[in-house]
Amino acid sequence: MNTQRLGLHLARQPRSPALRSTIQRRFASDQIELKGAADNAFNRERAAAKAHAAATSDLWRKLSIYVTTPCLILAGINAWNLWDEHWEHWEHLPPLEERIEYPYQNVRTKNFPWGDGDKTLFWNDKVNYHKKDKVT
Repeated sequence: MNTQRLGLHLARQPRSPALRSTIQRRFASDQIELKGAADNAFNRERAAAKAHAAATSDLWRKLSIYVTTPCLILAGINAWNLWDEHWEHWEHLPPLEERIEYPYQNVRTKNFPWGDGDKTLFWNDKVNYHKKDKVT
């Protein structure tokens, strides 16, 4: 049965009034006034906790939308600017081939089990350079 036919089939089925009234009561439960035997300490405390939860969740929703989102946007802009400044600095350095390779750089006791065995797992050709024909 395809989705459209299933939806039409479910729409034609009669719904029980008990289910509808239960759902309506559940959504309208914050507006119930306590009267008579229902007006006891437990129910008043529960109603106060529900009201507090509603106010607190509203506060955190507003904080998430109006504080966290702009802070994340500002942090992203700051990170972007720092990234650009970093690569502007790299443009002033000599090319990788002309840099000095010190003896403590690219020390290999055995080859890596991937690729040509000479590059680490996090090797970046833009910033890492290794002279294979160097003399030590």
